[in-house]
Amino acid sequence: MIYQQPSPFPAGFLWGASTSAYQVEGAWNEDGKSASVIDMYQHSADTADFTVASDHYHRCIEDVRLFAELGLKAYRFSIAWTRIIPGGTGEVNPAGVAFYRRLIDELNRHGIEPIATLYHFDLPWCLQQQGGWENRATIDAFVDYARTLFSLFGDSVRHWLTINEQNTLILHPGAVGLPPGGVPPTAKSLWQQNHHMMLAQAQVMALCHRMLPAAKIGPAINTTSMYPEHCKPEDAIAAHNWETLRGWSFLDLAVHGRYNMLHWRYLTDRGLAPDMAEGDAAILLQGKPDYVAINYYSTATIAASRGDASDVSARAGDQQIMLGEPGVYRAAENPFVGKTRYGWVVDPVGLRLTLRKTYERYHLPILITENGIGAPDELQADGTIADDYRIDFLRQHIQQVQLALADGVPVMGYCPWSAIDVVSTHQGYGKRYGFVYVNRGEHDLKDLRRIRKQSFGWYQRVIASNGQTL
Repeated sequence: MIYQQPSPFPAGFLWGASTSAYQVEGAWNEDGKSASVIDMYQHSADTADFTVASDHYHRCIEDVRLFAELGLKAYRFSIAWTRIIPGGTGEVNPAGVAFYRRLIDELNRHGIEPIATLYHFDLPWCLQQQGGWENRATIDAFVDYARTLFSLFGDSVRHWLTINEQNTLILHPGAVGLPPGGVPPTAKSLWQQNHHMMLAQAQVMALCHRMLPAAKIGPAINTTSMYPEHCKPEDAIAAHNWETLRGWSFLDLAVHGRYNMLHWRYLTDRGLAPDMAEGDAAILLQGKPDYVAINYYSTATIAASRGDASDVSARAGDQQIMLGEPGVYRAAENPFVGKTRYGWVVDPVGLRLTLRKTYERYHLPILITENGIGAPDELQADGTIADDYRIDFLRQHIQQVQLALADGVPVMGYCPWSAIDVVSTHQGYGKRYGFVYVNRGEHDLKDLRRIRKQSFGWYQRVIASNGQTL
């Protein structure tokens, strides 16, 4: 639909940016912090590890001042469970509390809205050794951890996110590394873990509403639309299969408190349905999110399954992610979209479509919590970093957000990935996303100096004009 009058970005729109604790903080074993699964899992030895990352733990004041100069209205970050409660349960670590209090207070001092993610992939290793999310005891541990955060920071944080990209953890467990021994969990185990995460999330959302009635909380899922490869009806069915299993099934549980019917039939047909205890259905209904957060990078194009192993292929540029499932769908190519050098589809219009579909389905405000393009940004001899490709990518996506607003979608804000260069989980510092360059290599820490990229000044102008200057 082409509108005669554009829809401006609303006053109070949350122009922001995002990071996660394990990818930006470093200080992996300092001041009482314990190891997380990220610290203990197997990762490529050719890329940077997560021990120092971007050293945000020691430089958070400097970084927030850069964020304020950038003009950010919001900063979406995650809190490391292992800093707050190193044992997973029990005693609270004062040094960890002090760090996040310092960060949150500095954000508020500069008028930057803190958006805190409770859990971004980094389960305490001590809980993983006890069964991790497959152990129902982890549900109570997570609820107690959330209660601690709400008590500690509820006076200063008004926007909370529960679990980041739960669908990535379940559908692509190797995406965040492999356990020692290199054997990922079984599909049956993963769907049981998913069920327990959903029970934990529902209780945490209800708890937030009781403890912090003025706060807002919601799930953050990697959400995208799927296109059928052709007009062939079987391709349309396959695209609907994967769009539902990959995205809607997770959000349906989070928002409506019940399993999606197609998802449940898939689980029962394949012997993957989780064991449900008495009372679980009632617990799931407790979860009433105030908004939905989506991480959007690209769309996918889907063809009908051939019903055999040829359906499965590695995602271009990312051998840890396998696409396709016999009897469900197979990945296909789309000649109408671009690609990054890592093989990721570039589809700005798909963001508008995904926003429309998400709002049409859930009737909740939407916060975009990740969107961005990774590239091997290079520091030039004159001290500059030209990332015009990032500016072009973000500009096109912001234009589609504005069109979604015109469509009637209540988009709360836009927090691209990432505020500052972070460790890419698979490509280390060879794949950067930030508006701010961190001067380090894969294994050479150099001086960790912060340098504004070309995109920094561009996004600064976008924010200052409330999206009028793109």
